[in-house]
Amino acid sequence: MNTTPGKLFVVSAPSGAGKTSLVKALIQAMPEEGVSISHTTRPRRPEEKDGVNYHFVSEATFRTMQAAGEFLESATVFGNLYGTSKAEVSRITARGQHVILEIDWQGAQQIRTTNPSAVTIFILPPSLDSLKARLTARAQDDPASIARRTAEAMDEISHYDEFDYIVVNDDFQTALADLIRIVRGEADDLSLAARREALAPLIKDLLGTYKSR
Repeated sequence: MNTTPGKLFVVSAPSGAGKTSLVKALIQAMPEEGVSISHTTRPRRPEEKDGVNYHFVSEATFRTMQAAGEFLESATVFGNLYGTSKAEVSRITARGQHVILEIDWQGAQQIRTTNPSAVTIFILPPSLDSLKARLTARAQDDPASIARRTAEAMDEISHYDEFDYIVVNDDFQTALADLIRIVRGEADDLSLAARREALAPLIKDLLGTYKSR
């Protein structure tokens, strides 16, 4: 019996927008779908597990895999390398499961080039104050790191209009329901085209006088 290949869903967001928690909840709510675990050279945080949150590898190992063309996409984020394994994504979609990728906007750009049928989703915080509060609440980050992440978030947010769908994480359960509807193909009202005008005030608040680099 032929199995229809699964689709590729890309979820991106600025640091502090709640992307990781939402993707985790999405997978729990839709266990029939798959998630590709990225490789990274970032140091493992105390609560993280290798092979669960990420495949934590050395820079040398990452560079070897990158040179061999083993990544569907790869990017440098906050000085660390991240990549998505081609083999893992193919393994999941071949058995008919959708794949949920949690990657940054740089990776999303690469995915759009190599996999134009991929569905891309961008998560926005409800306000700039909310974003700053979430970044400050991370106990493992010092003030310098928070300032750097806030600046980087502005750059990340400026790419929101490159995505197919926009989800605003004001209320966690509502945002999760929105993600589920997108994966099920029931969220035309969440497309960028449908939301652009309504999102204008929020984008103005988030970006303010931001100037792209």
